[in-house]
Parts: sequence; structure tokens; C-alpha cells
Amino acid sequence: MAQTEVLMPKMGESVIEATIIKWTKNEGDAVKADETLLEIATDKVDSEIPAPSDGILIKKLCKEGDVVAVGKAIAIISTDGASAAAPKSAPVTEAKKSAPVAAAPVAAKTTSNQAAEPATRFSDSSKFYSPLVKSIAQKEGIAVSELDTIPGSGKEGRVTKSDILSYLPARHSNGSPEVKQSAPIKEAVVVQEAPAAKPMAVGPNDEIIEMDRMRKLIADHMVMSKRVSPHVTSFIEADVTNIVLWREKIKKEFEKKEGEKLTFTPIFIEAVVKAIKDYPMVNVSIDGTKIIRHKDINVGMAVALPTGNLIVPVIKYADRNSLLGITKQVNGLANRARINKLVPDDTQGGTFTITNVGTFGNIMGTPIINQPQAAILATGIIKKKPVVIETPLGDTIGIRHMMYLSLSYDHRVVDGALGGSFLKKVGDYLEAFDINRTTW
Repeated sequence: MAQTEVLMPKMGESVIEATIIKWTKNEGDAVKADETLLEIATDKVDSEIPAPSDGILIKKLCKEGDVVAVGKAIAIISTDGASAAAPKSAPVTEAKKSAPVAAAPVAAKTTSNQAAEPATRFSDSSKFYSPLVKSIAQKEGIAVSELDTIPGSGKEGRVTKSDILSYLPARHSNGSPEVKQSAPIKEAVVVQEAPAAKPMAVGPNDEIIEMDRMRKLIADHMVMSKRVSPHVTSFIEADVTNIVLWREKIKKEFEKKEGEKLTFTPIFIEAVVKAIKDYPMVNVSIDGTKIIRHKDINVGMAVALPTGNLIVPVIKYADRNSLLGITKQVNGLANRARINKLVPDDTQGGTFTITNVGTFGNIMGTPIINQPQAAILATGIIKKKPVVIETPLGDTIGIRHMMYLSLSYDHRVVDGALGGSFLKKVGDYLEAFDINRTTW
């Protein structure tokens, strides 16, 4: 009996599980490829899981309300036409006769386990693949490393069904690449809780608050980042008077003409992108002893949610966007984040992160790196200060709009000279902002 497993998809870099909130199909129902099978939710995003192929839903492996790890099987679909007329319980009964129940999902994967095994480790990839694309990759024995090289025509470059089907003829004509048995298989990072200090006694007026799932994920991610990366933080102070005055001058015109509010964040991102182009080795990740230099500049921005939690949606291809384009992405992502309407792609693929601690009135911060990136920039509050101004006629004191910038970076790959130079370059671009700028 031909069967296909439906797996819990990868929903984001820091998301390791999701909750099933609603099944839209029942056991015994016919399903079509890409038709919604169930709805899932994390504390970051809600999403619909489509059926990977045509067939009959013969078994739900999880029920509504279950919390399921990424990559775990959640349902079985029979793709055998003959099984469509069989009773709902028939496939399960047949499986019990021939093998233990626990072995049934494994038998459904493929007839060539050795060839398909690399393709099943989708957690090794930073990209999001639909269940249908994963199913085709498994059937064709396409390893994740090969799948990552297929150009995608979907949203944000996602590989679609047509993309992978178009890729197959050329692949077969050249011969399927052999799976190297000696290639190391990455293990999933298991984040352990930080060693607990001696607990304090709970007083009669104390309140015990259980962490919600998102706060637990954030806590684990932060502990993992500090354990993985030796953090170093550098600081500079920048004069952003030109930016403040320019924004104040054109913000009404900008909103009237473009329909978007102009905040400082897009301007900061624009300066960061310019500095990354000057110092591309800041836009990297580490894989064991290998340094991955990202050609695309995808800037994550930390957004505080009404719940008090934090999420980091990503401005994709920031280096290819104008200030207006960056502004539209920033506003759109921030608004969707606050109403819990982000989709999985919105939080994936970041190569560098900015967090604005000035929003909360802080002058500076020492941010924790958003793994697997190598650096994160914190921008402090903009305040008027008396500053010594150097002029050809001598020094004078003036009131200027000043702010602190702090860069935390992974000292395994970003040395002090590189980190300090990059941070200084960001400050230089901010200070050199053209107050007479007419384009955006």
C-alpha cells in the first residue's frame, strides 16, 4: 500500500514545535494535493498545512491541542487508488498484521531508505519547504543540500511544486548524484535549560507565573546563543542631527505621497546595508569550522509584542530595496507581527539583526546575537546634548541630536578590528546623511 507521511514543517529558525489547532479533514476523507489538511499555530505565527499529495487521509497521528515537534509525522495519507474504497480502519488493521504499529510510518517513507535519508533531514536547511515539495524530494532521493540549490519561483524564492518537477528531468539526464555515506549528518541542537541558581523562597505575597511557550522558546534561544558564541560588544556615539531634521521636514509629505509613515528604523537599516557592503564578513554564519558568507543582506528587526514577548521578522533583500521599499517592509512586518498575522517566511532567512532599545527610552544595550547570525546592532534613544563641534574657525559648542550604537558580535569569526570598523562605518553613514535629500 502506497502511503505518504505528513510531517510538521519547519516554521522558523527558533521554532522547534507547533500546536495543532484544527483538523479540516477527517479520517477517510479524500484529499487533493495542496488542499488544507489542518491548521497549526506557534506563539509566533499561525499557518495551514496542505496535503502533500492526492489520496485518502487514513490516519491522524496527533489530535487537536497536541504540541508536535518539527519534522514529526502528524498524519498518513494513502496514495493507492485501491485503498480509497477500503474502510477507514482497514489500512491500520493491515499494518498491524504485518508489522508493529510503531513501524508503519517508517515503512511509508520510501523503498530506498539509504537514498532517501538525507532528504528527510529538512531541519538542516534554513529554507522553508512545503510538505508537497518535501514528499517529492524524498521520493526522488534529493538531499537537502541539493534541494537548497534549486531556484525557487515562489514567494521570497520558495521552491514550489513546479520548480522541483521542472528540475527533475535535467537531474535525471545527468544522473542522480550519489549520496556520500561519509558525509557528516548534522544533529539537531538540543537546547538545555540554564543551570538553575538556588531557588528563592516563595513568600505569601509572591505570584508564580508560568512561562508561555513563546517565552520558553526565547529563553532557550538566548541561553543557546550565549553558550555557542563568545559575545563581544562595541559602542560608538553618533550625531544624527541631519537625520532628525530631514525626517521632521519631509515626514508629512512622505506619508501623503507614499501612504507610509517614515520612522527612523528604515534609515538605520539603509546605513547598516551600506556598511555590510563595505565589510561583508559581518554578514556571515558559522557551520562547524566553515564560514558561510551570505551574499543576500536580510535584516531582521526585533519587534516587541503586546504580550511582552519579542519576535524578529526579516526584511528580505534589503540591499536591493530603496528607502521607500525598506519602509514598506518595515511597516508591513511590524503591523502583522503585532496582530499575530506573520507567515513562516516572514521570520526566516535573517543574516543580521537590529534591535531598537531607544524605543523604551534606553540609551544603549548589549544585545544577544540572534543565532545563527554573527552580529546584532542595538540603537539607543536619540537625545539632544551639548557637543563640541569642530569648525575651520575653531571649536564651538552646539546642541545636537546624539545616539549610542552598540554592536554585539561572535568573536569566533568577527574580531575586534572588524567589529569596531563596521560599527564606526555605520555611524559614519548616519552622520553623513544628506539633509537636502529629495529621493527615497
